[in-house]
Amino acid sequence: MFSKTYAAAIHGIDALLVQVEADVNGGLPGFELVGFLASELREAKERVRVAISNTGITLPPKKITVNLSPADVRKEGTAFDLAIAIAILTASGQLPEKSMEQIMFAGELSLDGGLNPVNGILPMACCARENGIKVLVVPTKNHAEAALVEGICAVGCKSLTEVLRFLLSGEIPKKDEEIFVGNEGEKLPDFAEICGQKAAKRAIEIAVCGGHNLLFMGSPGAGKTMLAKCIPSIMPELTKEESLQLSKIYSVSGRMTGGGLMKNRPFLAPHHSITASAMAGGGKHPKPGEVSLATYGVLFLDELPEFERRTVELLRQPLEEREITVNRVADCCDYPASFMFVAAMNPCPCGAYPDRRKCRCSEIQIRRYQGKISRALLDRIDLFLQVAPVRYEELTKNKKEEASAVIRARVIRARQRQEKRYAGLGIMTNAELSAGDLAHFCALDAAGEEILKEAFFRYSLSARAYHRIIKVARTIADMDGAEAIGEEHLYEAIGYRNFV
Repeated sequence: MFSKTYAAAIHGIDALLVQVEADVNGGLPGFELVGFLASELREAKERVRVAISNTGITLPPKKITVNLSPADVRKEGTAFDLAIAIAILTASGQLPEKSMEQIMFAGELSLDGGLNPVNGILPMACCARENGIKVLVVPTKNHAEAALVEGICAVGCKSLTEVLRFLLSGEIPKKDEEIFVGNEGEKLPDFAEICGQKAAKRAIEIAVCGGHNLLFMGSPGAGKTMLAKCIPSIMPELTKEESLQLSKIYSVSGRMTGGGLMKNRPFLAPHHSITASAMAGGGKHPKPGEVSLATYGVLFLDELPEFERRTVELLRQPLEEREITVNRVADCCDYPASFMFVAAMNPCPCGAYPDRRKCRCSEIQIRRYQGKISRALLDRIDLFLQVAPVRYEELTKNKKEEASAVIRARVIRARQRQEKRYAGLGIMTNAELSAGDLAHFCALDAAGEEILKEAFFRYSLSARAYHRIIKVARTIADMDGAEAIGEEHLYEAIGYRNFV
């Protein structure tokens, strides 16, 4: 007899529908599993066979062949175990012959017949909905994640026995009450805790309003890291679409927390010892890296010159295209990588430059240290800021600093202006504008053109830097509520190109 069930294969952060075809026929007893399978999936036949036996069901001594279609798509992971078991039981007559077209199965079988949780349930649930499948059967521990997708019925089961009971009687297993909390409730550092640093706070507000990249340079203890950690506290809430996309990335990576959609924008600060593969994603079987996990949030690289040059240089593609392509022998995947890039560095090896009373570094040492960051990467950064140490008077005075909530309200207003301007274009912030969009959305008058012309030749700007200045000026104008970019907006934007 022949039967067919449905499962899903993860590819990137999405899932592809897979048909699990089983045939049980006469011939020498055996169990063949085919369909471009990874090693952990080829081992599924032993897990499935023993799990069925320990559930109290005896398979007939016949030839069992299972094919996972389409055969040109690589399947990996253990999430196919349950679909394989159900297909075999149906083909062998242990389950009544009825249509399985409206049901998808996902879950790993243990040898005693229990169901273990798997990664990537959220994109699998989205795949089921897109293909008209009404029911998704998953392990109990994955039920909260599967239930996040509207339009399908998520059924959580603890064992193969519960799955069979559901298929035979339609009885949905009872489960404990679930609370969808996501990652909300996390306390974020507040700008009210930072004394002084008015110029730095202004630059951060501009960067967040327009989604621009930012580099801090200053001596140790100036507050660069603390300023960066406060950035998420002034960023707008994730939209529903952003939350779902981000949750898919974390689901595939096995980092979903609390069973709910991601609520807070991520802030990732990898150590400078991180490898290029961990930053970009990949491995033997590609998985999202730090640049993808930081999507819709902040990727912060502290002590930027200490990172391996290869690791830092791979940021060029995601900073420009807002996605990253990971090529491996086994597969090729495109992952989202739309993040705000923030970095911090000392101006010299000792960190005291340009204070020559304290700095003992030679000019060659300073140039060599700053030269660890390529001009190609610096060209992709919109704002450069010199962070001066906090003065004693600012630390001791009782002046109340502006809270993140106040700054966040201004950021939201500026973002709303951009959302209205770019409605229907798929553009969320000024930083996403292409060079071709600038003439329409960022037109300059004659005085503005003259200002930029002078800056272009004086600072030997590249075309990319020229365009980024205009985008920053557009953001500053939005913060002021201005329809057109003024001279003062351009001067301030140019002022943020002062990399030492």
